[in-house]
Amino acid sequence: MPKKTLEKIEKMAEEKIKDVEKVVDEIEEDIKEIKKDTKEKEPEKFVKEKSKKESEAILHIYTSFNNTLVHVTDMSGRTLTKVTGGMITKHGRLKANPTIAMFIAKRVAENLKEINVKSLYVRIRAKTRNPAPGPGANAIIKSLTREGFKILNILDTTRIPRGGPKKKGGRRGRRP
Repeated sequence: MPKKTLEKIEKMAEEKIKDVEKVVDEIEEDIKEIKKDTKEKEPEKFVKEKSKKESEAILHIYTSFNNTLVHVTDMSGRTLTKVTGGMITKHGRLKANPTIAMFIAKRVAENLKEINVKSLYVRIRAKTRNPAPGPGANAIIKSLTREGFKILNILDTTRIPRGGPKKKGGRRGRRP
């Protein structure tokens, strides 16, 4: 083959390669734009779906003078989360402390925000026969309202005996 025809063929091949590279670059840019568009649209859909399912739960608080237990259930009674004073601190004397109760409330709030619970019915229970709940109950309710939860109802469910078996202590009662 003559040299001139070979040079012409090489030039034509180079031009076609350049054209193909331009097309490939355009396709890659289009793919990047499509990926950006899909990334921007997905979170909006996810947020919309989440905001539709705001739910209510029942917050059971059991406070004695030795410990504080918080048990959150949905309206049908299934457990959503459960946190106790022993899960927060390992010092036995601090488990019923209002400060530890605030940390309990903070952990409960984190768990409930993941589930998207916004409203709470509160059930406070003290030890049977006690006239008042332990020191952590008020701190938990106050902390949860600060976290943005709506308290719909507060109910005291402390058990009070009606008659029942004889109290210990004998006929003359407990003496110092």
